[in-house]
Amino acid sequence: MSDPGGRLAPVSDQAGRWALAESEHGDGWWHAAPVPPAVGARISVRDPAEAIRAAPAGTRWVWRSTAAVYPRLLAAGVRVERCYDVEDAELLLLGHEGRIGEPRSAAAAMARLTGGPVPPDPPQRAAEPGTQDSLFEPRPTVPVPLDALLAVHAEQERRLAATAHPDRMRLLVAAESAAFLIAAEMHRAGLPWRADVHRALLTELLGERYAGRGEPRRLAELADEVSAAFGRRVRPDLPADVIKAFAEAGIKLKSTRRWEIQELDHPAVEPLIAYKKLYRIYTAHGWSWLADWVHDGRFRPEFVPGGTLTGRWVTNGGGALQIPKVIRRAVVADPGWRLVVADADQMEPRVLAAISRDPAFMEVAGRPEDLYTAISRQGFSGDRDMAKLAVLGAVYGQTSGDGLKNLAALRRRFPRAVAYVDDAARAGEEGRLVRTWLGRTCPPPFAPAEDDGEAGVPQDREDGWTPSYASTNTRARGRFTRNFVVQGSAADWALLLLAALRQATVGMRAELVFFQHDEVIVHCPAEEAGAVAEAIRAAGDRAGRIAFGDTPVRFPFTTAVVECYADAK
Repeated sequence: MSDPGGRLAPVSDQAGRWALAESEHGDGWWHAAPVPPAVGARISVRDPAEAIRAAPAGTRWVWRSTAAVYPRLLAAGVRVERCYDVEDAELLLLGHEGRIGEPRSAAAAMARLTGGPVPPDPPQRAAEPGTQDSLFEPRPTVPVPLDALLAVHAEQERRLAATAHPDRMRLLVAAESAAFLIAAEMHRAGLPWRADVHRALLTELLGERYAGRGEPRRLAELADEVSAAFGRRVRPDLPADVIKAFAEAGIKLKSTRRWEIQELDHPAVEPLIAYKKLYRIYTAHGWSWLADWVHDGRFRPEFVPGGTLTGRWVTNGGGALQIPKVIRRAVVADPGWRLVVADADQMEPRVLAAISRDPAFMEVAGRPEDLYTAISRQGFSGDRDMAKLAVLGAVYGQTSGDGLKNLAALRRRFPRAVAYVDDAARAGEEGRLVRTWLGRTCPPPFAPAEDDGEAGVPQDREDGWTPSYASTNTRARGRFTRNFVVQGSAADWALLLLAALRQATVGMRAELVFFQHDEVIVHCPAEEAGAVAEAIRAAGDRAGRIAFGDTPVRFPFTTAVVECYADAK
């Protein structure tokens, strides 16, 4: 317990694991204990930052939820090196055990352990636009005493040891726990954003705004052009109105998606497509979005690691993972600073080479050249586009037409790689559980979500394929699981990349400010840019070795050091 001087004696002479839990009595106290518990070693503090400061470097903190604890530590100026997120571990373990969908809170895990009634998970809190501190607000939770947290953690350790590949599963839990630390740090740092540049872009693209709440000038003009083409007033932002107007013109449509209307011979098509493109910017990243989400020169989305079935990240509000290229012109480094933007090159095919252990594919993925170019010389007569289609067809399940012919050529050259995704597809079709390399599990078949596919605010929770792939249809599920083992294993690798990069930049002023699937952005002083670029390269190699072992596969990056995000593409 804190001494009268407000200081705390070191909790341990050596780094280890300590558990930290808020008092279940609501009295403001926090309690900590070593893992496993030791007699007389518990401490109680008013501020959890006291316990963190007293611990030796390298202590791994075991707590209920990083999202519930770490933001307040960051606000107090305390950074944690390592943690174990009990609720994320519970989610991963439930999935591995084929029990996805069961409550994953620490309280629910304790109830299952003791045979008590299992409480449902609290509803997810929506992000609060317009405030930097949305992550710091308390979420509705069921109190979990320190003893309960320790018991749940011990039971999780037993369950981890019982998995098919315990070392891999432990690595996944550790990597995703680190990802939650990174997500909170990215939220606090924020992505540099020039509001003045953004406003100028909107005026350039959309025209000036009229008084009141009407659409800006350019959208209004395009709406008038659409209406004139149909000979009556049509609302281009209402798909049903557009479909009805085309029907009156003798053209039947199922939707107003661009691919369905762009080949039509009708004067409304051109202004309608232009309207839809600009309307998406207006609704998703227009003036209202700017007022809600950008403050003090920063855009601070709430990142959620592992938010999709494959482990890819999502954001809770703000549309951070779907920033249009034109809007990226507003993402500008601070004076004297730079953005180091790095894209992993052909990440998923390289991951397939590593997890399939196909000797020929690993050899090609280890060459210092473009992967598809290298593959094109292995049975595709040097045709890079054909080689790329063959690889993507194997991963995504294109098995008809030219895709079937290309797949056959790929199978002859890289039989183990193609067999790996074929086996995953077969397992999915048979309703079996399918896992990534580290152990993240695809759930049993489920019904797809609704998808209107129309213009409007984009959904952050995209997963790289259409909802029908994740349906109860047998063949569709096979396509889903075929991709799952590759995309999910790539997401596992990305977690390790981020953790390694976070470690490599300790002591620098550099800040990790953005992550999206295979792209990372670091904001740093100009003089650190070279070191950051090298740290990203080294982190990619290290992540590959840790995840997949000693293989020939390389994980290179295309890296740009720029002042403006748009200049990196």
